[in-house]
Amino acid sequence: MSAHKARKRFGQHFLTDHNIIHKLVRHIMPHSDDLMVEIGPGQGALTRPLLDAVNHLHAVELDRDLIAMLERQISPQRLTVHASDALRFDFRQLAPEQAHSLRVVGNLPYNISTPLMFHLIEQLEVVKDMHFMLQKEMVLRLTSAPNSKHWGRLAIMVQYHCQANYLFTVPPGAFSPPPKVDSAIVRLTPHSTLPHPAANYGLFAQLVNQAFTQRRKAIRNGVKNYLTAAQIEAIGINPTTRPDALGLAEFVALANAAHQEKTT
Repeated sequence: MSAHKARKRFGQHFLTDHNIIHKLVRHIMPHSDDLMVEIGPGQGALTRPLLDAVNHLHAVELDRDLIAMLERQISPQRLTVHASDALRFDFRQLAPEQAHSLRVVGNLPYNISTPLMFHLIEQLEVVKDMHFMLQKEMVLRLTSAPNSKHWGRLAIMVQYHCQANYLFTVPPGAFSPPPKVDSAIVRLTPHSTLPHPAANYGLFAQLVNQAFTQRRKAIRNGVKNYLTAAQIEAIGINPTTRPDALGLAEFVALANAAHQEKTT
């Protein structure tokens, strides 16, 4: 296994610390009949402990050398490897008739973390939960709250759909080669019922994106294409408030007000 050299273009950092691996598995709490998919199994450091617990595991891997290695070492009756870029993979195909049944895990390359989050959000109807190892900075963003430097579009869009929990930190020495920064584990659990549903999700996403292009300016500047200062004030939000001080519920309220203005 050690013969495979980590490839920079794939953002590969292989998890090698067995204590961290088993701690992660304990947090995932896999059961034998779980429908589970691992994104980027690499050399199988997490794959094998998961297979000790589940009857069958799916894996999505892009590196052909690693695919060949995994298929040589693990029976296809236990592991199905999908040779694909996770950013283009249709996760729905793994659970075509089972809503909210797919458990997603992975040690994600830093360079695809954000687009992969949005790719998975589009397919949440089949997802039960997600456990990811990411750059610590990314996990702080996903689990952040208003009035923090990490609060922004990513947190709002993910927390609209999911409960986000910071589980634990992983030091660089747990990997080979060691990255230059700390990593962390996040658990994302789709809400069974959206806490703050948007009347028009596309408009909500656009408004949030637009607001955070000017995160240090008053919210009236960021959403001026949608609402006037008076309309913002009418829903109980001070138009001089900065976007990073507003919570998810307030952004949904802004979007719903903008939707109402468009449809009346």
